Amino acid sequence: QVQLVESGGGLVQPGGSLRLSCAASGRIFNINVMGWYRQAPGKQRELVATITSGGRSRYADSVKGRFTISRDNAKNTVDLQMNSLNPEDTAVYYCYALKPIGSYWGQGTQVTVSS
Repeated sequence: QVQLVESGGGLVQPGGSLRLSCAASGRIFNINVMGWYRQAPGKQRELVATITSGGRSRYADSVKGRFTISRDNAKNTVDLQMNSLNPEDTAVYYCYALKPIGSYWGQGTQVTVSS
């Protein structure tokens, strides 16, 4: 099993920034991909950004140029720097980890963008 714990969510004004962090523990070997998904009220969970153990990243079109994902393989952490936030970014953000044997999810952290 892999446990994922997110931190860094909160309330921010439009145009502001937040940084989400996720720490993995447990059976952390062979985690190929880590990343972030989000789910807004009444919507399906969607990909935000992912990053491989080799550093290859992928972003949703809606966040390209505003969000940056980074990963520290030694510390088993993945961060999401979110800039130029807008109300459409309001959602619960979930940390994600993928191993050959399965995928794992964190409990989620709320991000609210509102004036």
